Amino acid sequence: MRVAIAGAGNVGQFIAADLLAAGHQVTLLEKDPKVFEAARPALEEAEWFPFDACEVLSLVMAGVAHADVMVAATGDDEDNLVISLLAKQEFAVPRVVARVNNPKNHGLFTEAWGVDVAVSTPHILRSLVEEAVTVGSMITVMQFERGHVSLHAVNLADRSVAVGQTLRDLAVPMDAAVVAVVREGHVVVPKEDTVLAGGDEVLVVASEGSESQVRELLVGEDQEEPPAGDAEVEDDYSRS
Repeated sequence: MRVAIAGAGNVGQFIAADLLAAGHQVTLLEKDPKVFEAARPALEEAEWFPFDACEVLSLVMAGVAHADVMVAATGDDEDNLVISLLAKQEFAVPRVVARVNNPKNHGLFTEAWGVDVAVSTPHILRSLVEEAVTVGSMITVMQFERGHVSLHAVNLADRSVAVGQTLRDLAVPMDAAVVAVVREGHVVVPKEDTVLAGGDEVLVVASEGSESQVRELLVGEDQEEPPAGDAEVEDDYSRS
């Protein structure tokens, strides 16, 4: 896979290093001479261009038209939006991933600006924090297809109606899928006969239209009737 990365700061370098280690072809564009010279020695396998990725000619010279993925990873949201738009409209890059530095700008990173996936560190951290402290709720971890499809995580409460059911019994909607179950530190590959248990972390990919049904299936709780004794006490109080 050919990946073009605009911005060779810490984020861009980290992404490039991982992609190179996985055997992908990486092109890096960095306009700051100091950053360029400092980062290049550690990533010699990458193809480097000391250009401003906001300029069409720079992207032409870097061969962005041949990229499978464009990553706008600079520290400036305006630059990332411009890079994303150029990559999509001028070079028809199939997939554009953009870094969101300021959470307030997240709403701008949409299809209108050529962005397929917007990555906001504060939003991801918030999701991870919620996931860590919340049991019995469905947390959105990541969005795909311009927000129309999302990855959700649910820590099953003991009272969830899903506990004790197999995935076959659960009848997840057609446009959703359970992709993994994390149980006691181990990943369980979900199958139709996998039985869900309290404490399981269930990862589900779902479209917008199926989110509410998935939430009902996994978050809904059994409603236990109060003991008869409690009901009698309640009646006694009501009569007093």
